[in-house]
Amino acid sequence: MSDASQLTKSLRERLGAEDRLGKALSELLESPLLTGAIGRAFDAREKAVQAQEVAMGALNLPSAADIERLTRRLRSVSLRLEGIEEGVERLDRMRIPGDAPAPAIAERLSAIEDQLQRLTDKLDRQAKPAARPGARKAAAKPATRKAAAKPGVSKAAAKPAIRKAAAKARARKA
Repeated sequence: MSDASQLTKSLRERLGAEDRLGKALSELLESPLLTGAIGRAFDAREKAVQAQEVAMGALNLPSAADIERLTRRLRSVSLRLEGIEEGVERLDRMRIPGDAPAPAIAERLSAIEDQLQRLTDKLDRQAKPAARPGARKAAAKPATRKAAAKPGVSKAAAKPAIRKAAAKARARKA
């Protein structure tokens, strides 16, 4: 049992020593002299870093902070570029399997244009009978832009009336 008692005694001594060391450190850290010295050391370090940045700027050399900012921006650009590349690859994959040859697309566009032209012609034919021969003279002086947009009224004939209506509107606002 002498080994056990020696071990216990050794542990008590260590704990006591650690306890004394802890108390000493605690008192040391509470000392205004030490805390003031540590604060001054940190202030001096900050001023040295600022002076270093100014000196490097005067020499046109980047600081560590500049390099870090540049690194972050490069990573951001790289991530965005990867996203764009993935999007382009997805578009390529979507286009390739059911890829219609260019002539087929051109034919389809031509068919759409023809159909649009036929509809435009049909609307023009329907609008012409609605315009009476005397309608042009009666509508020679429309009061508004809406009247000028009617079929059978020339733009030249509508301009004086539009100017007059605009002048009246300005006068009402004033």
